[in-house]
Amino acid sequence: MSYQTIRFETADNVAAITLAQPDKLNACSLEMAGELRDALDKAVAGGARAVLMTGEGRAFCSGADLTSLGNRATSRGEGSYQALTGHYNPLMEQLASLPVPVVSAVNGPAAGVGCSIALAADFVLAGESGYFLQAFVNIGLVPDGGASWMLPRLVGKARATQMMMLGEKIGAAQAEEWGLIYKATSDDALLEEARALAQRLANGPTVALGAMKANIAGALDTTYTQALHREALGQRTAGNSDDAVEGGMAFLQKRKAEFKGR
Repeated sequence: MSYQTIRFETADNVAAITLAQPDKLNACSLEMAGELRDALDKAVAGGARAVLMTGEGRAFCSGADLTSLGNRATSRGEGSYQALTGHYNPLMEQLASLPVPVVSAVNGPAAGVGCSIALAADFVLAGESGYFLQAFVNIGLVPDGGASWMLPRLVGKARATQMMMLGEKIGAAQAEEWGLIYKATSDDALLEEARALAQRLANGPTVALGAMKANIAGALDTTYTQALHREALGQRTAGNSDDAVEGGMAFLQKRKAEFKGR
């Protein structure tokens, strides 16, 4: 696929995906959602061991590109429903189930479905100009892209309600204080720190990291007993990997492990 709305490149086992519609503040059209899904597939198929996402220009993503949904005056809620079930929701599920770690670097606004895309990453870093916004209430709509599932789990019911029902911007520093994101940083340092983190993850034990990611997600919806069983299954998978053998040998030999991602 030739990409028109994003940029995709890989280096040193890191797949970098840049939302590249700066004239629209990287609003996510149906075309962009499709290109993102293709790029994520390509990243995994190509052997990438971590994914880094960011936005070009002064925004991460300003939300859904409403111009791509057709005439909302005539399609009304049905157009949004079809866009979500056919395009945006599959993208969010793909991000959640990706077998490698994802890092997002939020520059400027991450609003609407753009907020959900950013927060779907395993590690979210935001520059000082970055902020997170659930603006749906201002236009008589409801949060989507998994926001109503993610936000209460990330920051609790009260703060999730504040974000969704009041439509208030949550800046980078406040997002870090709340535990909404991993780290707030300066705009100048944002991409460098995000790349360094993605590279660190790409150099890690990929099989084990993938199992951790699945276990963390599963623990949010399972009982303690089920979580214990899921951990045992993940440990069996990770324990059979070459990286686990290398990790054990490195420990015994008192040296740094050199993981290969298999």
